[in-house]
Amino acid sequence: MNDAPETGANTPAARPGLLRSSALVGSMTMLSRVLGLVRDIVIAATVGANALADAFFVAFKIPNFLRRLFAEGAFAQAFVPVLADYREQGSHAAVQALINRVAGVLGGSLLLVTGLAMLGAPLVAALFAPGFLDDPRKFDAVSHMVRITFPYLLLISMTGFCGGILNSYGRFAVPALTPVFLNLSLIGAALVAAPWFAEPVYALAWGVALAGVIQLLFQLPSLYRLDLVPRPVWDTRHEGVRRIVKLMVPALFGVSVSQINLLLDTVLASFLPTGSVSWLYYSDRLTELPLGVFGVAIATVILPSLSSHRAAARGEDFTLTLDWAVRMILLVAVPAAVALMVLAEPILVTLFQYGELGSRDVSMASYSLQAYSLGLIAFMLIKVLAPGFYARQDTTTPVRIGIIAMLANMIFNVIFVLPLLFWYNLGHVGLALATSVAAWLNAGLLWHRLRKDGVFRFQPGWGRFVLRLLVATALMAAVAWWLVPAVSELAAMGALRRALSIALVCGGGGAAYLLCQVALGARLNQLRTPRSGA
Repeated sequence: MNDAPETGANTPAARPGLLRSSALVGSMTMLSRVLGLVRDIVIAATVGANALADAFFVAFKIPNFLRRLFAEGAFAQAFVPVLADYREQGSHAAVQALINRVAGVLGGSLLLVTGLAMLGAPLVAALFAPGFLDDPRKFDAVSHMVRITFPYLLLISMTGFCGGILNSYGRFAVPALTPVFLNLSLIGAALVAAPWFAEPVYALAWGVALAGVIQLLFQLPSLYRLDLVPRPVWDTRHEGVRRIVKLMVPALFGVSVSQINLLLDTVLASFLPTGSVSWLYYSDRLTELPLGVFGVAIATVILPSLSSHRAAARGEDFTLTLDWAVRMILLVAVPAAVALMVLAEPILVTLFQYGELGSRDVSMASYSLQAYSLGLIAFMLIKVLAPGFYARQDTTTPVRIGIIAMLANMIFNVIFVLPLLFWYNLGHVGLALATSVAAWLNAGLLWHRLRKDGVFRFQPGWGRFVLRLLVATALMAAVAWWLVPAVSELAAMGALRRALSIALVCGGGGAAYLLCQVALGARLNQLRTPRSGA
């Protein structure tokens, strides 16, 4: 990571290749996700999947969902292209003025939202978990924890804003490393603070709030070295702020549709048997591992590049970058989705079946994990297809597509969850399945429109690429299926033996996948970012 100060906002940053940047972000994110798994193992052992655990996961998911809209979703997709324009055309002073005013408007708006949510916590709880209204203990717990966790929205959204600036200047490591502190804070809360609370889940809620403070402070030294520390100014008339708001408002539905669908799952799960919210949480967390490590990493590094190509009218480089991103996603998403399908219950037993989380909870979570795995490829494709619109400052198209996908998700929820006609009630598994189907619809429509606009075009070599991918994935699945012990055998093992057994299975399957790719002609230089005229 280069910490030398920028000489000017309009000076192009010397960027490493997208593969190298993706690897950097991916490695930092991998560290965070590994700690996230440790966090979830500790939480599962501490609170399990009972009524108060359901309440905590709802209270945590509400600000976390809004954070993804404001920080990682709509805001980032609107802010980065506008910042790229200011860097390309303006002075350092102009960039600083934009940052100051965006910080003021974003921070002020979120401060208002946070304050209102804390004052009206019971209304927030009723809105996002209406099924808990019949259980006073659950409902009161959600209301109380919303007041504790909701400031995380303000803190982490401002953290995401700072991270967007750093990413635009090629400083990917610090924003990618920042989520580590959420995991460390929650692990510390569960292991150190929880014994001091009558109900351990409240310690976790305070751990969330503390993490937001730490994550924001962690960004500031890097911004100081760029001489771009935000100095908030409320100015809604600033041209850049107006452009960002214009792009952001419709984008709230665009790139974040999958998150809206997951939140709808939580709302509906509140009406299902106790434990449903927790089962969905644990299965979603495993799906988030490849999505966060690879999908978000590649999406993070291509958005500034795509925005730069658009600002400089490098249309062919824009197309090549998008094609490269889709290939990189498929290289990881396809084997990851198949592996989670094959190894769903063994992985969950290895990670979570300790303490308060029992075998039935693991079995139920494995069903929803398999359902989410069906949509993993689509979830990851959305991450790299949506920037193809936002880098061109087109938010209208993803909004239309997002609304279609969200409505489809609602329809499939009714079909899969409610016992209508001859359909069997799939419960929480139906919620996960509906989300996956809607994600495929979303990704398919995004891809179709990019193709229609001439922005995405298949480059030479796709036939060989797909053949290698399918054969290698099939071999990986066969090896994993052959190596994995029976679930009952895994459950009887100690924690270390379980971990070693699953590591052997995953290592063997991964080695088979890589060796097969190489044997069929894949080479490392094929992963480099292509350039027009190269």
